[in-house]
Amino acid sequence: MFSNQYIQQRLSKAQILRDHQKNPYDNQSKKTITNREFIQKFSYLKDQENNKLLEQKFYVTGRVKLLRMMGKACFINIEDSNANIQIYASQNDLQDDFELLKKTLEVGDFINVYGYPFVTKTGELSLHALEYKLLTKAIVPLPEKFHGLTDIELRYRQRYVDLIMNKEVKETFVLRSKIISHIRKFFESKGFLEVETPMLHPIPGGANARPFITHHNALDVDRYLRIAPELYLKRLIVGGFEAVFEMNRNFRNEGMDHSHNPEFTMIEFYWAYKTYEDLIALTKEFFAYLLDALKLPKILQHNEHEINFENFQVISYKDALETIGGISREVIENEKKLHEFLAQHTKLESPMSYGKLLGEAFDLFVEEKLINPTFITQYPIDISPLARRNDNNPEIADRFELFIGGKEISNGFSELNDPLDQLERFKQQVKAKDAGDEEAQYMDEDYVWALGYGMPPTAGQGIGIDRLVMLFSNAKTIKDVILFPAMKPTKTQLDIHENTIKQER
Repeated sequence: MFSNQYIQQRLSKAQILRDHQKNPYDNQSKKTITNREFIQKFSYLKDQENNKLLEQKFYVTGRVKLLRMMGKACFINIEDSNANIQIYASQNDLQDDFELLKKTLEVGDFINVYGYPFVTKTGELSLHALEYKLLTKAIVPLPEKFHGLTDIELRYRQRYVDLIMNKEVKETFVLRSKIISHIRKFFESKGFLEVETPMLHPIPGGANARPFITHHNALDVDRYLRIAPELYLKRLIVGGFEAVFEMNRNFRNEGMDHSHNPEFTMIEFYWAYKTYEDLIALTKEFFAYLLDALKLPKILQHNEHEINFENFQVISYKDALETIGGISREVIENEKKLHEFLAQHTKLESPMSYGKLLGEAFDLFVEEKLINPTFITQYPIDISPLARRNDNNPEIADRFELFIGGKEISNGFSELNDPLDQLERFKQQVKAKDAGDEEAQYMDEDYVWALGYGMPPTAGQGIGIDRLVMLFSNAKTIKDVILFPAMKPTKTQLDIHENTIKQER
């Protein structure tokens, strides 16, 4: 595994350390100031005549990112989790340790340095080293020009190297953490209670998607990784909670592309005595809060588009097909004509309901054109199996989806709380599944039974965290905002997997 000649050279240097009774993986370190604090605290020295502070001494730690040997002295740039600083080390100060440093220290190693702040003749704030210790010997060399790698997938397979070499990548994931923190603060400030619901479900539900299946050995039953927490969260509304949310992973056994990963993060929240119109108002407030908290402008650049968050639009499903998708109303309103029209542009599943045909038309001709924040309302009822029917038109649901930058960001609706209607909707889903629709939902009798106890008028919504981070970080692919995205296994990984299976047999 470590047969490479450059790795062998590093291993030999680790042995040199051992020969000098120095542990190349020392566990004892001291840190009294971070690199960023050091820069912020002593940058003023650049403007002082007396540009050294002998009486103020600190321990710093970090990974060596640059190393310049200059005879009896050297300059070392080290990086911790938030900043990069320069270290000046000399033989006069370090004595025998300096010779060992020259023989063994390399880019990638972690070191611990004790010294005082000063400014070099070239005007760079630095730490003058009085003591030095190697903490971790890196035996695999860092790439010299990581951005120049032709295999872009290596960035995702070896995210740890990507984070070391690419400051912007680390900043993206710091931003992601801040977004999640602010989301939590927003909903808590609105009186929502954060809860946790099962990740292993006896019946997959809450969304139309193919589930991952596993087996519970102790119970000797199959279980499904959850595709959505919706039905459990609504059980909590039945139980008496009036505002709940959950931020966690969902799993869907489907295709992968620049906006889909088989495991992804969502927030789902449910609000008693509210409607989908209340959710639209809340969502506008939510985005205004996030942009302000993250100190982002109201007009964001996202890929090749400018997105104006002061320009939220609301448009009905069929109106969007006509005015944005360019499909005539005559075709939209006629199931047969719509089928014929779509057959000219794509391969259709068989059979497809009228609502599914409308959904196919929307995906083909509307979605990618929705750049500024747009709420699409009045969804067909047969592609909204958990949403409440509209009082004036039972063929549509009191539902919306929010699209930004040509992608769905959020889905929300007034919840169906009529147990008999819900039972019939599940039966229709079962028929669709029996007819070959692998994404149709399963019958969940316990959930219907729960509705029988009574669920107050409720509105619920889900927001995709990964796509939200893509939006705010100007990422082109979901892989850029997930630390360890799903990847097609390499040949080596497939061979290891096959050998493991053989051993288990």
